[in-house]
Amino acid sequence: MEPLAVLLNEWPLQQLSATELRSRITLLEVAARAFRAELESRTSLDALPDEIQQVIFGQLCNVLDPRSAVDYSSASKALRELMQRVGEGAGKSQLQQLKEENAAAAALGLKLGVRSCKALREAKEIEWLNKGLSATDLATLGKLTPVLPALKNLYLVDESGSAGPDGVQLVEGLGVGALPAVYCFSLSWVRVGDAGASALAAALERGALQRLGCLYLDNNSVFLKNNSGLGDAGIGDAGLVALAPALRRRPALHVLKLAGHPFGDKGLAALVAPPSADAPPPQAEVLAQLKELSLSNTQITDAGCAHLASSLKSGALPALERLFLADIPASDAARAAVYEARPGLHGLYS
Repeated sequence: MEPLAVLLNEWPLQQLSATELRSRITLLEVAARAFRAELESRTSLDALPDEIQQVIFGQLCNVLDPRSAVDYSSASKALRELMQRVGEGAGKSQLQQLKEENAAAAALGLKLGVRSCKALREAKEIEWLNKGLSATDLATLGKLTPVLPALKNLYLVDESGSAGPDGVQLVEGLGVGALPAVYCFSLSWVRVGDAGASALAAALERGALQRLGCLYLDNNSVFLKNNSGLGDAGIGDAGLVALAPALRRRPALHVLKLAGHPFGDKGLAALVAPPSADAPPPQAEVLAQLKELSLSNTQITDAGCAHLASSLKSGALPALERLFLADIPASDAARAAVYEARPGLHGLYS
């Protein structure tokens, strides 16, 4: 954590009087002037360690608010040299690249119905419904995820009738701590195959989507099979086996929709397993808050249903209230046995 952030965390600002708050502001201004004077005294920032330079760039190069970078590069010779340095293989300076990314972000904001980068930066919800997602759009949005701290709900749904881009274009951009406030994350009717599932797993392991409560990845492969002629391109057993451990480590997850994917019993077993008496205490709380699980239009068989029923009887998914098992290969009797395993459980299964 940066020193300034540490300082602010140590101050209970809500408990300060107006006089004390003004005093703290004065202290911060003095510290800022001292830091700027230190930067101005250097003829180059090359002497700074790489991680310090990265911190400076990380603070200045906000794609949705590039004013700080522009202002400081104008006022500081050292920062100007750094910002104007041409990156290896890029053929552009950091400043030029920042300007281009800002323009792309502004254009994307207009597509989303957001009139300015400031409004996009402060947005709490983004709904992109049937507006024709492109690979470039998703990649641009992925780059913006580190600078969308207020965003709580992100809904991307594309029923336009075309195959569309793979959701991996977005999830690959989810870096460490990306989208920290997002609770609902939807990639419905957007291509999410095994590669996308693995990329999402990697993003979750990096610390993205820490507050994830609702994950919608439904209807992907069925849509593609029926409309694009590409066949099943959804999440198979390999993809769900890769994604399941990361999902099981999301304690706030309470809605998970995976309908319309070609995974079967193996993928289900990776996601849902009976608690083990020999496992550490956190194991007993795996998906402890999950209330709704959609597995319709998948390839789960009688064996998978038997595993699910046994897991529920053993205490897995203790909060589960709604389960959807419609249009799967398993027999009606096997599906009915799942619901009988948990009194009060309801949902469609035929």
